[in-house]
Amino acid sequence: MLHAYARVSTVDQDPRLQLDALNRARADRIWQERRSAVDHRPQLQAMLDALQPGDEVLVWKLDRLARSLRHLLDIIETITKAGASLRSLTEPIDTGSALGRMMLQLLGSFAEFERGMIKERCAAGRVAARERGVHMGRPRKFDRQLVADLLRQRVSQREIARRIGCNRATISRLLTAGELPGFEQRASP
Repeated sequence: MLHAYARVSTVDQDPRLQLDALNRARADRIWQERRSAVDHRPQLQAMLDALQPGDEVLVWKLDRLARSLRHLLDIIETITKAGASLRSLTEPIDTGSALGRMMLQLLGSFAEFERGMIKERCAAGRVAARERGVHMGRPRKFDRQLVADLLRQRVSQREIARRIGCNRATISRLLTAGELPGFEQRASP
């Protein structure tokens, strides 16, 4: 039986390219998921559990199957133990041969290297952005300058918290950490 596996990372992505290619390859059954490769993937697990000796797993591209070389090798081991093989439509991979298994490991290594390089570039970009003063993460809920101005007007922390919709402890933490313009960092009691 020819089992095909298709995956897109988010609900916004369109799997049609993969599905069309897998259908043209005459897959007997297509297992499809819309989730990140790092999440639990029930359709992948169900497909692996359904494999019988002589079956073949078909993917459009290896990165649709696994996130890292180690994960890919684990999946291939499961496929091999079931007596099945793996073939990719866009890469010269067919684990039914020694050359195919070698190519699989080489391509998996290059893909993992590429992901590592992307990760390093993203990290460097975040550092550069922080150095330029760009706020990273969730948008701040309130204007810190407003909180500092209210404190200068002798408005209580409790009243400030009520007005801007946060917890009083948040105001106290900002004050203690010196994160309010014009207020020195205070020593913890």
